[in-house]
Amino acid sequence: MTTHQRKTLEIPSLDLQAITHGYGDRPVVKDVSLSLMPGHLLCLLGPSGCGKTTTLRIAAGLEHPWSGQVRMNGEIVADGPNAVPPERRRIGFLFQDFALFPHLTVADNVAFGLTHLTKLERRERVSRTLEMVGMTDYMRAYPHTLSGGQQQRVALARALAPEPRLMLLDEPFSGLDARLRHQIRAETFQVLRKNNVAAVMVTHDPEEAMYMADQIALMDGGRVIQQGPPAALYHQPTCPFAARFFGEINELPAVVRNGLAATPVGPLPAPGLAEGTACLAMIRPEGFVLSPSPGAGQPQARILDIRHLGRIHDITLAVETEESCTPLHAHIHDLPPMATGDVVGLGLIPDEVFVFPRDKTG
Repeated sequence: MTTHQRKTLEIPSLDLQAITHGYGDRPVVKDVSLSLMPGHLLCLLGPSGCGKTTTLRIAAGLEHPWSGQVRMNGEIVADGPNAVPPERRRIGFLFQDFALFPHLTVADNVAFGLTHLTKLERRERVSRTLEMVGMTDYMRAYPHTLSGGQQQRVALARALAPEPRLMLLDEPFSGLDARLRHQIRAETFQVLRKNNVAAVMVTHDPEEAMYMADQIALMDGGRVIQQGPPAALYHQPTCPFAARFFGEINELPAVVRNGLAATPVGPLPAPGLAEGTACLAMIRPEGFVLSPSPGAGQPQARILDIRHLGRIHDITLAVETEESCTPLHAHIHDLPPMATGDVVGLGLIPDEVFVFPRDKTG
């Protein structure tokens, strides 16, 4: 690799710096900074109304931010309200509604944005792009004759045909049924990766974000709450919101005593929290280890229910004392011989246990 190529790879395909934007006098994106490197995929993840689609529209040039700066490949394309229009940013778009022209064939849909090419170049580009997505045999078909998955493949081909510097995907798979969604998602990931296309995708589905993304930006209330690789957000959440967003989690209110959170499942490390701090211990269901014979001094729980869900056993537990009964939910892959009503020993996997200061949301 040449020095020039290395420098090119080091320049972000998309760089948002301190972006703030809203509607009327209400800000919906607040001081958002994000960076995306070439060939990588960034997922904007969060609940409805958190600002992720507005952030995507700002990257596209469809919205001009109140303040902050947008760069693409080192070039400033928005500086506050001064912005380069979308058609000059070399961006591809993929949405959940496909937006194919019903009166055009598949080939003509893909060729629609290639007016700058000669007729021969357009034909070659269309053929090559449809081959990428496995739709070469449908060049003369019309959209209404295709399945939902086939239409999504054509939409992807049309977005890729102009060879964009950046792809923007807004909930692109949410209109497909579950089986097809998994298949098309995997195919889209492979096509983007094979063509080294940088992409930003909006989704509210944590599983989809973890599958697709190199980096996830988790948003809430217009701000980025946490950003990093999928494994970091799942195993190292920085707040209760981040821990909750990636799936079911057990929550145990506690108080710090001698550097430990005193909980019904035993004392848990609470680094950095002062003596007497009200805290929240959070344990993922897969963070439990059950033993049929509790050891001396080991926390114990009674099995209330066992459900077999294929890969895992879904187990409802209760930690019982004279003063209280604490319900717990565990997911166990390899279940030792035990049955409903048994009292079992409780162990914990440290990487699946988090302790945070208790705040208004905790």
